Amino acid sequence: MKERDLIEALRTGDSLAYSQLLDEYQQKVFSTCLSFVPNREDAEDISQEVFVEVFNSVGKFNGRSKLGTWIYRIAVNKSLEFIRKKNTKKRFGFMQSLSGNVVPVDRSSYFTEFNHPGIQLENKERTELLFRAIDQLPEAQKVVFTLHRIDGMSHKEVAEITKKSISSVESIMFRAKKNLQKILYNYYKNEDA
Repeated sequence: MKERDLIEALRTGDSLAYSQLLDEYQQKVFSTCLSFVPNREDAEDISQEVFVEVFNSVGKFNGRSKLGTWIYRIAVNKSLEFIRKKNTKKRFGFMQSLSGNVVPVDRSSYFTEFNHPGIQLENKERTELLFRAIDQLPEAQKVVFTLHRIDGMSHKEVAEITKKSISSVESIMFRAKKNLQKILYNYYKNEDA
């Protein structure tokens, strides 16, 4: 089924069209969510939310971008929304721990998925360190770096998903690499001390 036909079938609630959509995008969306939220269960939950949003919002899809680009944009936004909520809960938990009410959760147990298709590092520790470093980047840098380096998208695809120019994506990517170098350098410098 061509993309235009698929979109029309989704708008009419056609279950076969929804099955085709899942077949085509489910693994890709999961991988993208996993890139941002390296915990298998959470990435699966976010992926499900993405497809619920796609199904509920397909009537509003204007067709100015490709269907895949729109779906990736939803996946990135849902992942970032999850991270923001998690960080808010973490700050709240930290404040509660200061008052003696709650013991903070060990963050290292959160990173459960190190077999991400975009990461082929043999050393689990190095992979976890990379995800932690990426997590420290400003949001725009995290998005661009993750989509380009972890998910393997071109600068053009990243530009379409983030609604930025290619030169802007390249500039953000440059800053993300520089910041990651600093983060990792400081980590290893402190490890050797």
